[in-house]
Amino acid sequence: MDPKVFDVRNADVAWCPGCGDFSILRTLKMALAELEIDSRELVLVSGIGQAGKLPHYLKSNTYNSLHGRAASPATAIKAVNKGLKVIVTTGDGDMYGEGGNHFMHTIRRNPDITTIVHNNMVYGLTKGQASPTTQKDFKTPLQVEGVSLEPFNPLSIAIGLDASFVARTFAGDMNHMKEIFKKAIEHKGYSLVDVFQPCVTYNKINTFKWFKENVYYLDDSYDPHNRSEAFKKAIEYLKFPLGVLYINPNKTPYEDILTVYNEEDTPLYERDVDMEKLKNLIRSKRKI
Repeated sequence: MDPKVFDVRNADVAWCPGCGDFSILRTLKMALAELEIDSRELVLVSGIGQAGKLPHYLKSNTYNSLHGRAASPATAIKAVNKGLKVIVTTGDGDMYGEGGNHFMHTIRRNPDITTIVHNNMVYGLTKGQASPTTQKDFKTPLQVEGVSLEPFNPLSIAIGLDASFVARTFAGDMNHMKEIFKKAIEHKGYSLVDVFQPCVTYNKINTFKWFKENVYYLDDSYDPHNRSEAFKKAIEYLKFPLGVLYINPNKTPYEDILTVYNEEDTPLYERDVDMEKLKNLIRSKRKI
């Protein structure tokens, strides 16, 4: 399949020249094409932020949610139509800040969705304030004396909650990113992909060059099924590991345990509503 099938003609791309989001967009199209995913069976769900603009530039079904709330409608979309591929595209502020509570409880539910977090360690849309993943002592127009808080560690949180797939990649390495995207999308269950994505306008510290010098790749000897070792990797900070840190293939996806699918697998949106049964159900609950 040609990645161009996902192109949106005459899209007015609102990212800064050189933004790492461009390579994420291009790589996601390549991954989807190699997996031969039909754009009609694909749903991109976004929140608010620069990452939230990506669905406007990739041909698919889209749902733009409230700030930090993308994970919840994505879970619902997958639940009512299990045949869809559902991908959340979000930023570090949107998912780990405003959406932190939803992030954690979506991991607990384990829906079969993929979350791609554009992690540039800063709020790009609102002009450079510190985000949850901003490094300590980083100075911004708001934190003029430097950030005093320890950065939020999404991978350690995800592994601690036993997320079924946890990975990290870098927008400066499209080949690696593509393979990680493909593995995440094909995984059965919740997939988190944290993407180091340099902001060329508001983050002059964590640049493409900085990331290249401060990451390393997990090799074939690493076992992502060992949760304890995965957690150790997640808390490394002198150099950040790239690759699939953790996989738990034994967790049942959220939508597969819903009782509405016990007797039939027909998507909910295709089912007829029996209004009489619905009325009786409502009446029965009023008596409780």
